[in-house]
Amino acid sequence: MIHHAVTTLPAPEVLARAKSFFSERVPNQAAWVEREGPTFLTLRGQGGEEIALAIVPGEGATRIRASTLLFDQAVERFLSSLPEPAVVA
Repeated sequence: MIHHAVTTLPAPEVLARAKSFFSERVPNQAAWVEREGPTFLTLRGQGGEEIALAIVPGEGATRIRASTLLFDQAVERFLSSLPEPAVVA
């Protein structure tokens, strides 16, 4: 499933929070960094399942696209923990 979110956080902060969240806050569905770059992060969890995050920085807002097959609930929890911008153009 594909998930979308918009936040006021810059891309490096989103990626840092994702790494922390998926390795520490979701113990029964933990996932660890497989690959990362300035605007993407790929995590692997139980059974080799993947979480892929793509970050698109913009003026006043950072857009996030996440995809996964197994970790839908955890991804939604993570995205809902990010601060939302007041207005998105």
